[in-house]
Amino acid sequence: MGTLKKKDGFTLIEILIAITIFAVGLLAVAGMQTSAIRMNSIAGKLTDLSTWGMDKIEELSSLPYPHPLLDSAGNPHQELAGDYIISWTVIDNNPVTNTKNITVTVTGQGKRVGISILKPN
Repeated sequence: MGTLKKKDGFTLIEILIAITIFAVGLLAVAGMQTSAIRMNSIAGKLTDLSTWGMDKIEELSSLPYPHPLLDSAGNPHQELAGDYIISWTVIDNNPVTNTKNITVTVTGQGKRVGISILKPN
């Protein structure tokens, strides 16, 4: 009898194992991609909220000190901006006298962002 020659190549079992490992890796990448898309959406929403909040802060900080929108008796002040609710409270003389502590809160799309500043007299 002649000797058997070793044949180069992969067996069916080796190929099935390689495909299984590759498939598990692809599933992990798909899971990461889904998570990244979800987090990107959340970051976009928070960016929108922060932008609306900073716009309102800039508007309020440019008003004169005795302006009615900066009156603490009207707390909480509120307005609607598209899908968002912008509300702000004004506290006089806190933490320093002759200042107004303005806190703007923007709510929308299931998220909430708050920004505070001190406005001197």
